[in-house]
Amino acid sequence: MDPKLLYDQTTLECSKLITQKYSTSFTLGIKTLDKKLHLPIYAIYGFVRYADEIVDTFHDKNKKALLEEFKKDTYEAIENGISLNPVLHAFQLIVNQFKIDLDLIEAFLKSMEMDLDFKTYNDSRYHEYIYGSAEVVGLMCLRVFCEGDQKMYESLRKPACKLGSAFQKVNFLRDIKSDFEERGRVYFPGVDFNTFDKSAKILIEEDIQHDFDEALDGIRRLPLSAKLGVKVAYLYYQKLFDKIKRLPPEIITHQRVRIPNSRKISLLLGTYFGTKLGLG
Repeated sequence: MDPKLLYDQTTLECSKLITQKYSTSFTLGIKTLDKKLHLPIYAIYGFVRYADEIVDTFHDKNKKALLEEFKKDTYEAIENGISLNPVLHAFQLIVNQFKIDLDLIEAFLKSMEMDLDFKTYNDSRYHEYIYGSAEVVGLMCLRVFCEGDQKMYESLRKPACKLGSAFQKVNFLRDIKSDFEERGRVYFPGVDFNTFDKSAKILIEEDIQHDFDEALDGIRRLPLSAKLGVKVAYLYYQKLFDKIKRLPPEIITHQRVRIPNSRKISLLLGTYFGTKLGLG
């Protein structure tokens, strides 16, 4: 194999390993995409995952300096078409191949910076954070799914954003305990963790369900190469959300809600056969 191709392939495989180690659900979802999409989506996940680790994990380090260096190295990798950081090299390959907009990357990195600066979010910061941390990630993936079809990309932008928004808000509800106790963060505007009650939870749930409903139309219009994988992720998060809705506020503020791996696999199989039969 050509040495350059070997290096490219190795870095992409590094991002695949990162995804497998960090997220069972996303790994399952990616596996149900067309094989040609696997490594590009792994590369996006690896980049997003490691940026998130900087702000959420390395508490004994200068996180602001680390994030600034990561940001600088990201743009240099994209411009130069190479990086000795395997995560950034894999990411730049996909950014340059699929013409992922730099403003999406900038918005994402800005949201990571917000995690360093803010512990409570007002309405404008909340929407800016969700756009940067989740919606733009969906748009990066959509660039890959559309494979250069600009008309398709534009028609699916809004539902892709809604899906990313729904996923992130479900994560906020699922992780409300750890976000507050470990990081001192409360993402939902106007919500006091110590007085989080049923009425506040219902308002948040209604907003999330609206996002899910708008996203579903876009999933139905995705190319076949991407539809199954995205549908699996949608169903996984919808089931997680349904489980959260059934629980009282005092439960989700004291423990993290999970979907067992066996249930994830059954969702995968059910979605696979439903889509193959034209039911999805």
